[in-house]
Amino acid sequence: MRVTRLQVANVRRLAAVELLPAPGINLVTGDNGAGKTSLLEALHLLAYGRSFRGRVRDGLIRTGADAVEVFAEWREENDGRTRRAGLRHAGQRWEGRLDGASVSQLGELCAALAVVTFEPGSHALVTGGGEPRRRLVDWGLFHVEPDFLPLWRRYARALKQRNALLKAKVRDRQLDAWDHELADAGEPLTRYRQAYLDALEPLLQATSTDLAPGLGHASLHFQPGWSRDQLSLADALVIARDRDLANGFTSIGPHRADWRIDYAALPGRETLSRGQAKLSALSVLLAQAERHAQGCGEWPVVALDDLASELDRNHQRRVLERLILSGAQVFITGTEMPPSVSTLDVPVRLFHVEHRGSGSVLRPLD
Repeated sequence: MRVTRLQVANVRRLAAVELLPAPGINLVTGDNGAGKTSLLEALHLLAYGRSFRGRVRDGLIRTGADAVEVFAEWREENDGRTRRAGLRHAGQRWEGRLDGASVSQLGELCAALAVVTFEPGSHALVTGGGEPRRRLVDWGLFHVEPDFLPLWRRYARALKQRNALLKAKVRDRQLDAWDHELADAGEPLTRYRQAYLDALEPLLQATSTDLAPGLGHASLHFQPGWSRDQLSLADALVIARDRDLANGFTSIGPHRADWRIDYAALPGRETLSRGQAKLSALSVLLAQAERHAQGCGEWPVVALDDLASELDRNHQRRVLERLILSGAQVFITGTEMPPSVSTLDVPVRLFHVEHRGSGSVLRPLD
């Protein structure tokens, strides 16, 4: 997957800029606050429906503007197609187009363009709560398993209905019906997640061995959201019903699923340092990109925000060498060219963002 054109308007300080990236390594430099990260946010927005810094309405729209606008054109390497997607997002309302046609669901845009992003908050993938870990697995399944999204939506709808009944203290057959629906969708959803993590584990082992050999052998452990070894989800929901009625929400199920990484060199799940957490999160993201390539026939676009401040020179070079071998298109941001980039024996396309007047501008340096 190769982005050939990226147009961004009204994203934070960026008024209107256009980027014509190279198929390989692209470096965007600029002072802190100039807007270089905003370019990656815009690309991420088109691929996920939200920025990696949060929702559109939480400061992403440039002051004085009504909405952010992002347009991307890319080439798919597995079939040679050129595709185009555009999104105008005002925070509550949005409009999208894909290959010249309007889209009714944001997921249609997200399914078209695949981007894996490593940014300063990515360490929360291994140190934070379960939500980002569930999102990572579900994103991977969303792209490689066509049946996953309808199943996920079915489960989400059943969960919403069951929670409404629990909040209203309803105990009749309606609750039995939604228990049944929740279990019917939740069991296969869980099997998909387990299978995805099983496929991801050997890729993670290889990546983490390269990037963080001191942590030892990596293994993934899935927690489905209930005591699956002892009970079916249907039985677990019945047992938890009185507690759920008292609390007014569903306390067990795939919406509470989680997973963790254990390392042989950290017995007893000893806490990772911040540096180890960054390398661990990056290993997971690169393993996911490789899993995507296995399932879809092409690597996703890889975005690395502020690479030099997140990784030392040795780890930067290891990451970039892996990505160069993969043939992935890579976007890197930094206040200046990282030493690891300047020593690469491959072409690097350079861009610079600078703040001028009421907005920021982008210019190529080659």
